[in-house]
Amino acid sequence: MTDSTRHADVIVVGAGPAGSSTAYWLARAGLTVFLLEKATFPRDKICGDGLTPRAVRALISMGVDIDAPGWSRNKGLRIYGGGTRIELPWPELASFPDFGLVRSRMDLDELLARHAAAAGAELIEGCNVTGPIIDERTDRIVGVTARHKDEEITFHAPLVVAADGNSTRLSVAMGLERRTDRPMGVAVRRYYESPRHTDEYMEAWLELWDGRRLLPGYGWVFPLADGTCNVGLGLLNTSKSFQNVDYRGMLKGWTAQMPPEWQFDEEHASGPARGAALPMGFNRQPHYARGMLLVGDAGGMINPFNGEGIDYALESGKLAAEIMVQALARRTPAQRERTLYEYPRILKDEHGGYFTLARVFVQAIGDPRVMKFLTTHGLPHPTLMRFTLKLLANLTDPRGGDAFDRIINAMQRVAPAA
Repeated sequence: MTDSTRHADVIVVGAGPAGSSTAYWLARAGLTVFLLEKATFPRDKICGDGLTPRAVRALISMGVDIDAPGWSRNKGLRIYGGGTRIELPWPELASFPDFGLVRSRMDLDELLARHAAAAGAELIEGCNVTGPIIDERTDRIVGVTARHKDEEITFHAPLVVAADGNSTRLSVAMGLERRTDRPMGVAVRRYYESPRHTDEYMEAWLELWDGRRLLPGYGWVFPLADGTCNVGLGLLNTSKSFQNVDYRGMLKGWTAQMPPEWQFDEEHASGPARGAALPMGFNRQPHYARGMLLVGDAGGMINPFNGEGIDYALESGKLAAEIMVQALARRTPAQRERTLYEYPRILKDEHGGYFTLARVFVQAIGDPRVMKFLTTHGLPHPTLMRFTLKLLANLTDPRGGDAFDRIINAMQRVAPAA
């Protein structure tokens, strides 16, 4: 790049799943878009790497080849807890596929970023965004400053998307602080070479003990196609013990209890244990203001029920792109703003009630007595657990469907939006 100033229709800051989805759909619609990523691919992100059918649907809609090598396909979720083990196949629905996938974020994020670039987005790696450019007359963001290859560059566009993850420095620079009344999680994971990489189920372990304390959260074992398993645990801050947990030590102690033949030990570990924060339940709002839209983790779009964020990252990227395409076609600033404010409204309509239900749930399981009761008395009942799987993974048919779908959809409609 020789010019120090660049112009496009939209700037997307961050090339994780949310940013790449946004850029892909914008480019598909014919808009010019910069996709700015501070790292250089391939790069890692802390994640369980599991994709429920909700995320799989989003990948399919983007035209991602999920039959190519590198994907691990699974039939459902195997749950352990209260001395019980139960296998729950993904539900048969018109709206979602009946299988999940696992792929490491080291692979997935680069694949999605290249997919967006192939659609026409300009992907610029090693581009560290240093701040917003504000129009003093309108108090709107009109671009960003960045550093790329030791060069200071300014990017200008009428709309900017913050897709820069949990820390979202761009949102903070625009005055959008994290809401402390929303749950926050922590995930710690490690990869192990293991014969369990061929397992056809993802696993969730619902009883996490720190000494004699039962903590809210779950452990997981997700098989990858490269011969390893992603083994980790996620905990919620709704427990009084949250601040005093040694997460890496807890992971080490938990895996030490696994059968030796699973090989979740130091000898077969491929890298250190790493952790990251999980922003949940729309913990940063508004999702549109002053020319900037928030997508994915930047907008706290992780499901408090199960800690999954890739599906909402992909979905919010598509929705944001659709809204921006319509807004940029309007003739007056007032018309554009009216269209852009549909983005947070639709997000709240689609997910606000569900995230509120999830917030109430995670607050309740912060009490270890509630968590123990649920694992002991809920898991032995397969019908109840099939309902729970649909609820926790947000997998229902919005129209028609079975009795479970109608109950869950009704619960979401009556719950106040997050």
